[in-house]
Amino acid sequence: MDVMEFFQLSAGNWRSQRVTHHLAFKRSETGESDIQVEALASDHPEVIELCQYHQIDPSLSVGGSRVCWLGTMAWDRENDENHQGKTIFAIVPDADNPRQGKLLRERGYAEIVPVVGLFHIDDEDGLVLTTEYETMSSIERFWFASPNLRLRTSTVKRFGGFSTASFCSETRTETSVEVSSTEEATASQAQDTLEVRQFYSVLGW
Repeated sequence: MDVMEFFQLSAGNWRSQRVTHHLAFKRSETGESDIQVEALASDHPEVIELCQYHQIDPSLSVGGSRVCWLGTMAWDRENDENHQGKTIFAIVPDADNPRQGKLLRERGYAEIVPVVGLFHIDDEDGLVLTTEYETMSSIERFWFASPNLRLRTSTVKRFGGFSTASFCSETRTETSVEVSSTEEATASQAQDTLEVRQFYSVLGW
């Protein structure tokens, strides 16, 4: 499997159950979210724009993904949370190995800024993303237990020590809102979904 095949397998609607361990507080927090994933072709305007933003030749990209999410966490305070977000990825494999390379992000995992991370597909066909920021770093691993069950772990390290570690189980769902191949339909459907409940993701998605 290469990374684009992984994102194509991830396309659709997912229900995510999460446990986040806040290591500094020695406490755990549970949450849930709904995630929409759409695979994007290499010639998609948003993929090209993201490559150009990061000053990388768009012809080197094999495609990307658009992700939207919404949800809640146990520590949310009523009327004091405004969790909204979506992100775009662009995939730029190494010339000699399509199972590793750069992952361009519209927004980061641990900081909400555009960032370039590294990816590789490990020996068990898990997708591993590593991203370095100015004040922290993150490692995420995604893998499929079955076509309709995806698992995810993530850690964030800052100031010389780990601050959070999370585990998610994500189940593919069938809803009335489906990921569309056209940008216009996707935007309309995503807006309808966003009105259902608040977005949440301390993890970027």
